[in-house]
Amino acid sequence: MRRIKVIDSHTAGEPTRVVVEGGPTLGRGSAADQLRVLRAHHDRFRSAVVNEPRGSDVVVGASLVEPQDRSCAAGVIFFNNVGYLGMCGHGLIGVVTTLAHLRRLAAGTHRIETPVGVVTATLHPDGTVAVQNVRSHRLAGAVRVEVPDLGVVVGDVAWGGNWFFLTGGLAEPIELGNVERLTALAWRVRQAVNAAGFPQVDHIELFGPPRAAGADARNFVLCPGKAYDRSPCGTGTSAKLACLAAEGRLAEGRPWVQEGILGTSFSGSFRREGEGVIPTITGAAFVTAESTLLLDERDPFCWGIQA
Repeated sequence: MRRIKVIDSHTAGEPTRVVVEGGPTLGRGSAADQLRVLRAHHDRFRSAVVNEPRGSDVVVGASLVEPQDRSCAAGVIFFNNVGYLGMCGHGLIGVVTTLAHLRRLAAGTHRIETPVGVVTATLHPDGTVAVQNVRSHRLAGAVRVEVPDLGVVVGDVAWGGNWFFLTGGLAEPIELGNVERLTALAWRVRQAVNAAGFPQVDHIELFGPPRAAGADARNFVLCPGKAYDRSPCGTGTSAKLACLAAEGRLAEGRPWVQEGILGTSFSGSFRREGEGVIPTITGAAFVTAESTLLLDERDPFCWGIQA
């Protein structure tokens, strides 16, 4: 019987499951090196942690690893129901909140090593976390793709720690009661974007007008495994900031309040760096459970139910 200690939290409604003990040995390399080992030799561990019967399609896993960069307080590898994520904004907020819950971090600024680079997280006394993300940029603007039964959709391809196609102005309202239609639409858009020469895009971000006072936009984000992000999406907000900067629509340092499908929000801003921006995303997470996952090889679904 193998035991894996985890702490669950949610950030603006989106769950994060942090593995704090019992993960596989991944060597002494960087977080990127350790991710490669995890993917190549221990992928069933990923499935066991986040997939049914212990998890669900929406759960994002975060495995704490030893950072190669000794200036970092921790290293982390993010994963979901179908694979791995370069960075995860809501997940990083969840990781910092979890480490504070474990008394491993105090209020202040901390460096965290991820597979796509080192990010900086500031834990404020009120429990909110400001994540200074990796450099983000818009790869292509006003990309036109033909979506069957929908017509031409125009959007941007951008990197915010993951690859996104961002588009707005579609007829479907961005509201919780409409998630099935939004999911179907976003999935078709993703297939069209991939076929149009952007196979790296695995997140689709749809925009509409905000509902909450003080918000700038409302979004629906479809994640790689076809689950929608309950939060406003940290890497998606980073990609949005990169697009706004590229278009000259948002000044450096000015706040952008991104509302998600649940009505929760992240506050973002950026500073310019080269051809891209360094986004900072602020939000809050709440610990919901401390658990021990039990892996019994006699169980036919010991390593998760996979499609």
